[in-house]
Amino acid sequence: MKISEAILRSLEDIKGLTNYNDVTEHIISNKYYEFKEEKNPPLTVSAFLARFIREGDTRVKRIKQSGAYFYYLTKNEHTIDLDNFESIQIKSIKKEVKNETDKSFTERDLHKLLSSFLRSTGIYAKTIFHEQSKNKDNNQIWTHPDMIGIRFLNLQNKISQNFLRAIDRTAIFKLNSYELKKELNTDSELKKAFFQAVSNSSWANYGYLVAFEISDSLIDEMERLNQSFGIGIIQLNANPFQSKIRFQAKYRELDFKTIDKLCKLNREYEQFIELIEKLMNADERYYKAIEKELDEFCDNYYTNDTDALKYCNDKNIPTDEE
Repeated sequence: MKISEAILRSLEDIKGLTNYNDVTEHIISNKYYEFKEEKNPPLTVSAFLARFIREGDTRVKRIKQSGAYFYYLTKNEHTIDLDNFESIQIKSIKKEVKNETDKSFTERDLHKLLSSFLRSTGIYAKTIFHEQSKNKDNNQIWTHPDMIGIRFLNLQNKISQNFLRAIDRTAIFKLNSYELKKELNTDSELKKAFFQAVSNSSWANYGYLVAFEISDSLIDEMERLNQSFGIGIIQLNANPFQSKIRFQAKYRELDFKTIDKLCKLNREYEQFIELIEKLMNADERYYKAIEKELDEFCDNYYTNDTDALKYCNDKNIPTDEE
């Protein structure tokens, strides 16, 4: 029996709402699946339960209470009193919240996955550490993006490159802004994160909101917001090369006034812009060296699945691996 089948069978046995710890215990006690290579069986079960939801499997549903997820079979929905769930499951909720707190990954842990995905698409990406900015005013909290990126127009002919550079240097690169979240499960979470992305990306050609987990119930609202404000949506995957752009961002002209403001606020942002300028003005003899300098200045990234998934296991980021 595969682990996915063991999970479904356990949900069938349990009947009502349950969490990943209880499902794991049920699998082990009933010998539905033998965890041989998995270092952390509960984390493995949690990843597969999340996979059911992320892939839109109609057999499994979940609800969120007090920061914890509880799962059930869709066919048993009519027998579950969802309205009174919180009052009758307090003990289980506390247990779940404690385990998630102990094992959970951080938002910053996702940056390396995003940089790996972006680099595989030809984008150099750099994390902007808010805590290093000069202005600590709380009114500025939505000024800085979590990550910035640049993509260069790839023209093979040197004459074409030089001609375009002479006409309009900004035409040979595009600047991107990324606001990163662990999860988007409710309408209020989506709205807050989305308009944070709107504010943080006002300077860039393209602005994106990135999340590791996105509820399918939010897709229609995401589409509406994307059409209205132009912010794109990226769903990040534990295997970064399987991440998806769910909605493309809309192009905007660069806002140099805001770029100048961000350069004054954050030294690493300023260095990123300086390296771009340096690359744009570089003699052909020095172009490769400066390009390497930019690559080394940007975030580290993975180039293969194995290293990326090992990183996820080390950071307790749920994966889809059996």
